[in-house]
Amino acid sequence: MDRSGIEISIPVIEVESLSKRVRVADGEGELHILQDVGFTVGAGESVAIVGASGSGKSTLLGLLAGLDVPSDGSVRLQGTDFFTLDEDARAALRGETIGFVFQSFQLLPALTALENVMLPLELAGMPQAREAATQWLQRVGLESRLRHYPKHLSGGEQQRVALARAFAPDPRLLLADEPTGNLDAETGRAVIELMFALNREAGTTLILVTHDESLARRCGRVLRMTAGRLREEVAGEVLAGG
Repeated sequence: MDRSGIEISIPVIEVESLSKRVRVADGEGELHILQDVGFTVGAGESVAIVGASGSGKSTLLGLLAGLDVPSDGSVRLQGTDFFTLDEDARAALRGETIGFVFQSFQLLPALTALENVMLPLELAGMPQAREAATQWLQRVGLESRLRHYPKHLSGGEQQRVALARAFAPDPRLLLADEPTGNLDAETGRAVIELMFALNREAGTTLILVTHDESLARRCGRVLRMTAGRLREEVAGEVLAGG
């Protein structure tokens, strides 16, 4: 709380001076993938990160999730600096806080739809994981597909399973990487409507990586990546964002 007694919430994610460099193939010099990126996202916000292929947006998403390590800078998730933690602690924090939706769905092929959604719940030690997973698959309209394996599901159905899996553990932050990239236009629209509906119901913070400008405009804020640098767009203007 501040001095007036008003509670001040900690941002869900804070990014400061984030950079990522890699050695080029011939060993001479470095490639700057991200350069001095900084922004803050509060609870319940929806933010789109847009940019051309190769602009650094997927690298940024991996750093936000603690799946990669930056060359410089920090990512604080609910006040905890990801990169002061060891790999096991980062994985634990990620599992407690973040849900993922990927372009390629990332369902485990040897598990049924129900088992795919149950898995993060079981890893988190949640009681009655089967019941909770069943309810989430019902919410995304797949109550008749519980025992189907991914290879027997359409792309749209697989992405709906992925949405159920992402939301089931009640994450504070949802990271979505081109969630409609492998779907046809009509199926993609239906999946996006479902994702935003679930996100509103859950009050989750959403960070969405996309090249789809119309999808980006569905979010409350748009951050544009260009050659590894980030700018925030507001009402048609572009503001420096680090």
